[in-house]
Amino acid sequence: MAGPPGVFSPIMSRSVSGIFFLLLILVAEWYGFQAVRTALQSATPLTRKVAGTAYWLLTLGIWGLGFWALLNRTQHASFRSYFGGLLLAMIAAKIVILLPLLLEDVVRLARWAYQTVARPNGAPSGPAISRSEFISKLALVLGAIPFASLIWGMVKGGTDYTVKRVVLRFPNLPASFDGFTLLQISDLHTGSFQSKEPLQRAVALINKQNVDQVFMTGDLVNNYAHEVEEHIDTLAGIQSKLPILSVLGNHDYADYINWADQGGLAAKQANLARLKQNHAKIGWKLMLDESHHIERNGEKIAVIGVQNWGARMGFPKYGNLPKAHAEADAPFKILLSHDPSHWDGEVHQYEDIDLTLSGHTHGMQFGVNLPFFKWSPVQYAYKQWAGLYQRGKQYLYVNAGLGFIGYPGRVGFLPEITVFELRRA
Repeated sequence: MAGPPGVFSPIMSRSVSGIFFLLLILVAEWYGFQAVRTALQSATPLTRKVAGTAYWLLTLGIWGLGFWALLNRTQHASFRSYFGGLLLAMIAAKIVILLPLLLEDVVRLARWAYQTVARPNGAPSGPAISRSEFISKLALVLGAIPFASLIWGMVKGGTDYTVKRVVLRFPNLPASFDGFTLLQISDLHTGSFQSKEPLQRAVALINKQNVDQVFMTGDLVNNYAHEVEEHIDTLAGIQSKLPILSVLGNHDYADYINWADQGGLAAKQANLARLKQNHAKIGWKLMLDESHHIERNGEKIAVIGVQNWGARMGFPKYGNLPKAHAEADAPFKILLSHDPSHWDGEVHQYEDIDLTLSGHTHGMQFGVNLPFFKWSPVQYAYKQWAGLYQRGKQYLYVNAGLGFIGYPGRVGFLPEITVFELRRA
């Protein structure tokens, strides 16, 4: 008897996805070995044997470390993240190796089929259609690119802080705020840092910008409030001429933790309360569905800050934009909302919100980020995922984030500090 679709369909979907991924990995491993063997077909038998043995020893070793990282979730966080990143780099490399070799096999199959059909009955089939040594070497070179990139991302990219500058013009910006400068940081994920030094460098770079006001748009921690506590003194050093305003992101609520064996709902609520206190200890004003007004020469702009609100399935809608918006009494409005899907999901109903600042996507910490071309796997999940977007008179900026989570590095979408200059059009 069939069960309720709502219960079994997601389970079946995950099972099918898992089987497909497993098959993909097995095929990629086989093709990876074929690429090594074919690339060395001109070498001595001993060299080929040593290379093949080394290939499988290295492969099994990395898989073993990766599985250890997945199973050892409660300790050795630094080792776990880097071993997991190493496994990710190897998988990415072998999937890239797979693509040209698979294409070559399709061509070889087509040639074999043509020869089989075209030759007269009883005619010899001709020489076997062998794998190309050149294609195999090319595949290995191509596979080395994502592997080296992801390793570099762990060694250097994760803390290679970049400053991006954006000038925005608005006809309704009060004259007193022409030239007003804002700085946005987002997604610090302080639980991923193994020392204080990277964030100390980030804070020094932030302070060099000498802006009027700093905003932080969510995900201060990975899950637990205590993750930020060793960094409180560092983050308290961020300089801003006006009060630093912050909001919560999806990770700040610790919804991804099984609290059943850690004190239940009361412990989860206590964790969130402690995190809010940590915002205050840093010196930030945490905005919980409220508005803050900035005044210059009798003119005002409003900053609206909401709790996390995600339009995608699985992300909670904690934020109360109607309540926060009702408190905003100014001709120019800025919204701080962690998840960029909020922009299409609800913000579009409020045409007087001029600028929305979000984070959340990280650019998936991997992709191609060029002035004329941007690509990341996250774009298949989020319509707005990195940089500046415009709809009519409204703007959305999605910050790539300052920290990292999961993969302990960044490639393409480096950790970002964004400086905005507001101009009156």
